[in-house]
Amino acid sequence: MNKALILNFLALCSFVHMAKAQQDYNKIHKDLLVVDGHNDVIISSILDGHDISNRLTTGHTDIPRLIEGGIDVQVFAVWSDDKRWKTGAYRHANDQIDALEKVIKKNKGKIAIAKSVAQIHKLQKQGKIAAIIGIEGGNMIEESIPNLVKLHKRGAKYLTLTWNYNLSWATAAALEDIKPHAEQRGLSEKGKQIIRKMNELGMMVDLSHSSKKTFYDVMEVSTKPVLVSHSNAAALTPHTRNLDDAQLEALKKNGGVVGVNFYSGFLDTAFESRVEQLYDNHFGKPTEKMSASRKYNKLPNDLKFQADAKLETLLDHIDYLVSKVGIAHVAIGSDYDGIESTPQYLEDVSKFPLLTKALLERGYSQEDLAKIMGLNFLRIMEENEKK
Repeated sequence: MNKALILNFLALCSFVHMAKAQQDYNKIHKDLLVVDGHNDVIISSILDGHDISNRLTTGHTDIPRLIEGGIDVQVFAVWSDDKRWKTGAYRHANDQIDALEKVIKKNKGKIAIAKSVAQIHKLQKQGKIAAIIGIEGGNMIEESIPNLVKLHKRGAKYLTLTWNYNLSWATAAALEDIKPHAEQRGLSEKGKQIIRKMNELGMMVDLSHSSKKTFYDVMEVSTKPVLVSHSNAAALTPHTRNLDDAQLEALKKNGGVVGVNFYSGFLDTAFESRVEQLYDNHFGKPTEKMSASRKYNKLPNDLKFQADAKLETLLDHIDYLVSKVGIAHVAIGSDYDGIESTPQYLEDVSKFPLLTKALLERGYSQEDLAKIMGLNFLRIMEENEKK
């Protein structure tokens, strides 16, 4: 056999091996029950009139891409900006659920609302995506426990207590950036009543966006495992939206779960400085005052990719969280359509199989992968449902 034939044979073997590896991770991903614990497509796309029944050229999410990404359970966040919705926030929450239900009615052969873990499994057997509702921001209950109950009846399975502003009954993490240790009252007595009612309803308490004082107050009050739906490790990226080691230890003791957020700024401390440098180099305006977020959105796609966090950085956060809280307490909460920058190669929901591939290459077993990609989220959802 001459040299050319040998080289061709080796190239063929390499191609076959790569094709088999591709097939293997795609099959493994398809066999997983995949849960994404946080997605903002309602507010970013559906309410703007975009029909997610069809593949869109904008945003991160639509039904064709959810199917392509192998998403079995998608949490749809119901969100409002506290400053804009000082009144009428409860109505706005219901308007968003109405909009989601309209999409689901149009695509009833592909997706349906699930209000329990049992319904999720039923929909999975039918080959449908299970749509879960998560309320992101306690302002939308307007300090009313009856409103909380009504939203739960409509399908809300968790309430993120705050967004980026303090409420009368709970304080937010965002103020810790600008007012360290100031105005951090944590939970008021009304806030504690809300937590107890959520426990009674079987509605998960979500502590992403909560201040540390609120976080620890909830740990004292809640009798059920809590969720931190879309946050990362502060030890790697010291941002108030991430959890420090003491919080992770408390979360593990509580039996809760943290969902890894895909936002480059919560994954990589150098993200904003890269954006600034790329923007200044491209536009030649080093003195222009503008947020890193706005500058990122003005960059051409090739420069956005250079600014994005590396996929390996996301994996590093998963590794760190697993090392601190254990494999049973880490999940996924992408924050797609609520973020402008995603890790490289995970640019939309269709790319979830590449995360499975990357975790397998990191050495995670299929059993551990199944926990991270979905089973851990379902575990605490089911534990919250127990009376």
